[in-house]
Amino acid sequence: MSDHPTTALCSSSADDVRLRGKSLPGELMGQVSFAGVLTFLVTGRMPDAAETALVDACLVTLMEHGLTPTAISARLTYTSAPEAMQGAVAAGLLSVGSLFVGTVEGCAEVLDRIASADDVSAAASEILRTHRAEGRRLPGFGHPEHTPVDPRTERLRELAREHGRYGPHWRALDALDLALNAPRKRPLPPNATGAIAATLADCGIPSEIMRGFALVSRAGGLIAHIHEEQRRPALHALWQGASDAVPYAPDEEEP
Repeated sequence: MSDHPTTALCSSSADDVRLRGKSLPGELMGQVSFAGVLTFLVTGRMPDAAETALVDACLVTLMEHGLTPTAISARLTYTSAPEAMQGAVAAGLLSVGSLFVGTVEGCAEVLDRIASADDVSAAASEILRTHRAEGRRLPGFGHPEHTPVDPRTERLRELAREHGRYGPHWRALDALDLALNAPRKRPLPPNATGAIAATLADCGIPSEIMRGFALVSRAGGLIAHIHEEQRRPALHALWQGASDAVPYAPDEEEP
């Protein structure tokens, strides 16, 4: 095998562009959805109709959730530098991390471990015990607004069942849900990122690239926020709101 680097993603000629060996104009454009081509490019395997529908549903799920840190970052950056929309989108995407939106990746890694265990219930309980002992949050669970259930989770659950993809990762999420919430008086339900992790994993998407799907999804919502900021600017209200919410308070030692 040659040590020379190669790519299997794309090649082009004077009369064609080929993605993983398929003609872009002849076999993909107008025939395969955006979600299908994204999955095909990432995995090298053309998804079936059920997988395409579920990946599409996951992309829709994370696209928008109001004035969240990603949206606020994008709006403020765009107002400061309207000549570079891409900078505003990039600023918003920088907020996709291990605590917000990007938790889909951390949850998928946990679900991989549970799904591959001989005793799913025992594995879920052990992971929960370890997280508690280390003082770590369990990714994919809890939401400040959506309680006692996250409606996005329930819809993805329904879709996974409808399309015959309620597989080992969804069952792992169920086991983790039971281990976490059985002793609790107030439930900490699986949130949208947990449901997306289970859904994408059962569609064959590797855990290490799932945050990329979250980024693709959220980018669409950020573009909508930027367009609204162009037509209905919110910068001054956000700025004033922040100023009112965090008033100046001098340190005790300040003269």
